[in-house]
Amino acid sequence: MTGQNVTLRLLDKADREILRLPRPVKGAIYDFQHKFKTNPDSAGLRLKQLQGHDKLYSARVNDEYRALLLRLADDDWLIVSVKHRKDVYAHLDRLTYSVNRVTGGIEYVDLQVVQEEVLSPAAPRTTTPTEPAEPVAPEPLFAKWSEQELTDLGVAPSLIPVVAALTTVDQLLGLVEYAPQLTGEVLLALYDGKAYDDVLEQVTAPVATPEPVDPEDFRAAIERPATIVTTTDDALREALEGEDFGRWKVFLHPTQAKLVSRDYSGPARVGGGPGTGKTIVALHRVKHLVAQLPAGRTKPVLLTTYNKNLAADLRSRLLALGGEALLSRVEISHVDQLALRTVREAEPGNRKRIIDEAQAVGEWRSLLDELGEDGWDAEFLNDEWTQVILGQAVTSRTDYFRARRAGRGGTVTRTERAEIWQLAERFVQRLDRLGVQTWDQVAERAAQLEAERARRIQAIDRQREEAGGLDNIHVADGSGGWLRYRYRHIVVDEAQDLRPAHWKMLRAMTAPDRNDLFLVGDTHQRIYKNQVTLGSLGINIRGRSSKLSLSYRTTRQILRSALNVLGDETYDDLDGSTETLAGYRSVLSGALPDLHRLNDWEDEREAIAALIESWGQVPHEQIAIAVPTNQMASEAASTLARHGIRALEIGPDGPRGDSGVHIGTMFRFKGLEYQRVIIAGVTDGLVPRASVQQRRTTDPARYRTEMQRARSLLFVAATRARDSLDVFWHGEPSPFLKELIQARPPAAA
Repeated sequence: MTGQNVTLRLLDKADREILRLPRPVKGAIYDFQHKFKTNPDSAGLRLKQLQGHDKLYSARVNDEYRALLLRLADDDWLIVSVKHRKDVYAHLDRLTYSVNRVTGGIEYVDLQVVQEEVLSPAAPRTTTPTEPAEPVAPEPLFAKWSEQELTDLGVAPSLIPVVAALTTVDQLLGLVEYAPQLTGEVLLALYDGKAYDDVLEQVTAPVATPEPVDPEDFRAAIERPATIVTTTDDALREALEGEDFGRWKVFLHPTQAKLVSRDYSGPARVGGGPGTGKTIVALHRVKHLVAQLPAGRTKPVLLTTYNKNLAADLRSRLLALGGEALLSRVEISHVDQLALRTVREAEPGNRKRIIDEAQAVGEWRSLLDELGEDGWDAEFLNDEWTQVILGQAVTSRTDYFRARRAGRGGTVTRTERAEIWQLAERFVQRLDRLGVQTWDQVAERAAQLEAERARRIQAIDRQREEAGGLDNIHVADGSGGWLRYRYRHIVVDEAQDLRPAHWKMLRAMTAPDRNDLFLVGDTHQRIYKNQVTLGSLGINIRGRSSKLSLSYRTTRQILRSALNVLGDETYDDLDGSTETLAGYRSVLSGALPDLHRLNDWEDEREAIAALIESWGQVPHEQIAIAVPTNQMASEAASTLARHGIRALEIGPDGPRGDSGVHIGTMFRFKGLEYQRVIIAGVTDGLVPRASVQQRRTTDPARYRTEMQRARSLLFVAATRARDSLDVFWHGEPSPFLKELIQARPPAAA
C-alpha cells in the first residue's frame, strides 16, 4: 500500500483522550501521523488487524503506546484512540464501533473503560447478626425510557445496558466523559427534566441526517457532519496542543457547523448562554462568508463588537483561524470606532473630544447645579436623552412628546416632557460650548450619515432599473471611489450590548439581502443599558433565530450556581419577545463553587492571596479576580504584590502586561475565560450598588432594570470560570447570593 494518497483523520473524543497523555507521547503521535501517511506498511509502525475485528487495527506510536485505527478503505484511516500497549489487547471484545442510525456518524466506545470508570462496584456493606442486610436497590436514572426510545434519541446502542444501570449523577457524568457526544447530550437533557419530545426536537433533530443510514457504510459515515474529525497536519497540531481555541478551530459541533454554513434569507441571530461557542460560530461564519465571495473588494466583510478589547481578541482569533489571507478580506473594528471613523470621514472638521457616560452624567449634574434645578436626577436625564431622544433620533419638541418610552418606567407628563426637552437642549449646547461630544452622539450621527448614503445608493439603483440596468450610472463617494454599500456581509459579536444608533448604522452599511447581517449574543449577559427591538430598526430576524444550549466551558456545578444568580428575572430576545436559558446545560463536571465570608475587605484580600498561594503551579494568567470597583482592583493588586504575586489590572484594552493574575471590575471580564475565577467584594451595597437599592420605591421601573443589569454582571463574572469558582464577601452578602449560601455554607468565617 503506497502512502502518497493515504488519508489519516483524528476522531473527536480521541483528541481529548490524547490531551491527557504525557507531553512526549503527544509529540510521538504527531510524528506517527507523518510516518503513517507516508507508508502505513512501514515495519516500524507494526500495523496489524486486531483479533475479532474486521475494521479495527493497531499501530505503534512508540515503545509504550499504540494507536487504534478504523480502516475505512485501503487509503483512508481514522484514529479512534491511543492506548498504552498493555491496555490494547486485554479486552478486545469490549472495543465497539458503529455507525449511529440517527446521525449517520461513526461512534467508538471502549466498554471496558466505561465499566471500570463508571460502573465500578462499590465496597460491600457490612452487617451484624442483629441487623440483617436489606439493601434497597436505588432507582435507575433512566428507567422510565425504553431501549427503543433511547436508541431513537441517538444513544449509542452499545451503551444502552450501561445507561440502564446508572443510578447516580456521578455515574452519569462519568459516562458522559467517555460516551459519544450525542449520547451524553441526550442523557443530560433527560436527567435535567426535559420532556422526551423536546429532547427529540432540540437535541437529536438538529444533528440527525436526512438520508437513510447504512450501518455498514463507514466511508459514507466519515463524510457526514456527525463524524467530527480533523485531517490536516496543522489541524492535528492544533488539536494536540490543548489550547481551547486550537480545539475549536478543528472541531465544531454539528449544530454549530449548520449555523455557520446555512444560507439565510436575511438577518439572522444566534443566541445561547456563556461558553456555548457563540463567538466561535461568528468567527467560522466570517471564514465561510469570505470563502463564498469572489476576488475583488479588499474588505467586503465587517466583524464588529462593542469594545476595543473584544475587537482585538476577535482579530487574533480570526488570524489564528484563517491566517493573513482571511484577515485581508475582513474589516475588524469595535462599533464605536467604526462610528467615529464614519463621522470624521464625512466631517473632517469634527474633532471634538469624546467623553464617556460617567463624564456625561457629571456634566448633567453641573448643568442642574448651575440652573438651580433639584427636581431632576442626572442619571435619569442622561438615560432619557440617550435612550429616547438620541435613540429614536428625536429632533423636535413635538416629536419628543410622541416618542415611545418602552422600558423607561413610569409615565412622564406632557409638562415634564417639556421640561426635559428644554434641559436636553441646554445640555447639548453645554457640550458644544465645551467642545466635547458623547459616544451616543457619535453613534447617532454616524447612523444618520449612513442612512443618507444608503438612500443615495437606492436612488442610483432605481435609476439603473429605469435605464434598463445600465452600469454607467454612478455617483462618486467623495473619496475617489464609486458609491456603494460599505460591506457585503456584517457579523456582530456580543450583539446585546450595542446601542440603537449602532444598529441603524450597521443596517445602512450593507444592502438588505441574503446573509447580510449575522448576530450572536445573549441578553442574559447584557451589562449596558442598550435595550433594543431590532425589528423597529429595520433588522428583521423573525424565523431566523437559533439558540445554542450546550456549554463547553463552565462545569455543571458552576453553571447551576450562576443560573441561581439570575433568579426569576425575564430577559428580552432583541426582538420584542422574551428569552430564557431553559435547556442550557454543560457536559463538564467539577467542584462546587466555594463561598468565603470574611470580616472586612482587608481580610478578603489576605484570604485571596492565601488561596492563590495554595494553588501552586496553576499559571497566574489563568487566574482572574473580579471586583465591583476600580479602587478595589487596585487594592487587591497591592495586597497580592506584598505576597510576591504579580497582578495585572485589566483596562479598556485588556491586561496591562504579559503574565500575572488578572484583576479588574466585573465589566472587564466580558468575553474572557480562565481556569480559576475569584469574585470578591460580593457584599450588599456593592453588588448591587447601594444607589440601586434606594430606587426601589422612588423609581420602581429603573430599580428593576438596574437590578437586572447587576445580576447579569455577576452572572457574566461567574461564568468566566472553567474549573473552579470562589466567591468572597464581607459583612452582609449580596442578596443575589441568597440561594447559593442556603445550598452551600461559606467555607470560612
